[in-house]
Amino acid sequence: MNVKRHIVFHKHYFMDFYLEQPEKVQKKIEYVFKIIRTVQNVPKRFLEYMEGTDGLYEIRIEFESNIYRIFCCFDKDNLVVLFNGFQKKTQKTPKNEIDLALKLKEEYLNSKKQRK
Repeated sequence: MNVKRHIVFHKHYFMDFYLEQPEKVQKKIEYVFKIIRTVQNVPKRFLEYMEGTDGLYEIRIEFESNIYRIFCCFDKDNLVVLFNGFQKKTQKTPKNEIDLALKLKEEYLNSKKQRK
């Protein structure tokens, strides 16, 4: 099994979300991360581009009857940068979660520019 992608966290938002989840949900998140790391063409049911955003994706996790989302972006093709995560309770993704993810993505990109 080749590692094709690396997953990193920007700030604390993802870990805060992850640590709040029951162990079985954490295991499912880790399973989906393994797919993202190792599968060339990740199925849309696990990773989907967010229409109308500039490069934002959502990692999609379903466990029992619950739906979870983790926002991320790609950097240099093989690096996946995680932002915030939340449990989805309605059909529509909450605007405040999308706004937070876009803000975090911008912070991440700006911090990369400053390091150069």
